[in-house]
Amino acid sequence: MMRRFCRDATVSPMHQSSALDFLAEHHACILIEVTEAKGSTPRDAGTFMLVATDAIWGTIGGGQLEYMAIDNARDLLAGSGLAEMNIPLGPEIGQCCGGRTRLSFDMMTPQLAENLRHRLEAEKSALPHITLFGAGHVGRALIQALSPLPFTVSVVESRAEELRSLPAGINTRLTALPEAEVEKMAPGSAALILTHDHALDFLIARIALARHDLAYIGMIGSATKRATFAHWLEREGEDRALLQRLVLPIGGSVVKDKRPEVIAALVAAELLTVYAVRQEKRSERQVSHP
Repeated sequence: MMRRFCRDATVSPMHQSSALDFLAEHHACILIEVTEAKGSTPRDAGTFMLVATDAIWGTIGGGQLEYMAIDNARDLLAGSGLAEMNIPLGPEIGQCCGGRTRLSFDMMTPQLAENLRHRLEAEKSALPHITLFGAGHVGRALIQALSPLPFTVSVVESRAEELRSLPAGINTRLTALPEAEVEKMAPGSAALILTHDHALDFLIARIALARHDLAYIGMIGSATKRATFAHWLEREGEDRALLQRLVLPIGGSVVKDKRPEVIAALVAAELLTVYAVRQEKRSERQVSHP
């Protein structure tokens, strides 16, 4: 009979603690990694999770695949178990993905933990960088929405009191000249403009739109604010065509809901889409010009 792991252990979701935090607390654990993914699989090669006797971190896709992997990892911690599993994701295990996943299981060592730390640092440095200009209600909702996602988030504010209420670990910059931070943004970054001052929003957007290497420039507002900004650009001698690169309002106009949390969810979806398209185009170029 197929064993099923009972999920009565402590689960450490990625948005609540990091893998390194987990390792600091659970020295004896198993690194499970997807080393090969063929066909339709829940996660791709390179995905990993950590399993201790009474806790787990991360996921390799859930379902019976993950139950089996956790069982095997705990067997390894107890002195038995397999170093590798090649699992068909079909009726044999009660899943219908149709693909096949190969998993490796490694007992955590100081060297493996150090290798994992370097890997995570490299992956973090490669993440798209999102800069929020403004930490008001929508800014705080965006921090909550974006923090668990594959982004690095920074917040620029001119008001110290707004930064004090932000969660720990968020990169913040307090400055009297938020617009000056635009030039410091790395190529491929995204600018989300949602300050407390429309004139400041316009100034930041104008500087951001002058850069052609940013992946996304968005401003909170309405159709009226967009028209006002267009007139302001013309008055400042700028080409009105710059507006084509500005997302205003952020989050689109299909969902008519002004709650900060809803706006944040919609913007998060926009950003994920923008960067997925960029990655797809990059991959196509690499195939065309190997």
